[in-house]
Amino acid sequence: MTQTATTAPADIVFSPAVKEIQTRKGSREGYARVEETRGWRHEVDADLAGRLAEATSFYLATASADGQPYIQHRGGPKGFLKVLDSRTLAFADFSGNRQFITQGNLSENPHAYIFIMDYAHRRRVKIWGTARVVEDDPALTESLMPRGYKARPEQVILFTIAAWDTNCPQHIPQKFDAADVAEALAVRDARIAELEAEVARLKGESAAAV
Repeated sequence: MTQTATTAPADIVFSPAVKEIQTRKGSREGYARVEETRGWRHEVDADLAGRLAEATSFYLATASADGQPYIQHRGGPKGFLKVLDSRTLAFADFSGNRQFITQGNLSENPHAYIFIMDYAHRRRVKIWGTARVVEDDPALTESLMPRGYKARPEQVILFTIAAWDTNCPQHIPQKFDAADVAEALAVRDARIAELEAEVARLKGESAAAV
């Protein structure tokens, strides 16, 4: 479903079939109140921008014209998934295994979905929208390429946001990136070395006094 002037973000998130099941299982009334009050967000705000700036990994879901689903991982340095404007995200698509399933799907079905998992803070972001591949814009590709990152950009994927939401941390295991753990351990080891040196100095002063 493509968002139009009369299509609310909630209608993208909750199809009629979803709403029917919510009604049967008792959650429709609660979500209806959410739709009438807070609603589903459809533009980048400070919260989403901050999360995107820290993301080093996300999953991009697409489907073929007949609905065959596919999920592809995308990774890079912090900020590689960029905000172009309040409704548009973009990233340089690096050369990979050359199966081109995502690109093939988008050529016949523009509907797409981004899922970002932040294990360290136990939070996730879900973004519904449409996407398209841009192959013939070297300037755009260059502007989206992370500086100093060793990868070959093959094209650009532009993602137009239709709706986005966050989830509670329930059932998300807390995990940390190896680089963050290594940095924390280095700080700890430096502090231990500093304290050991201080202890040795004090012992030396004590022995000299005796």
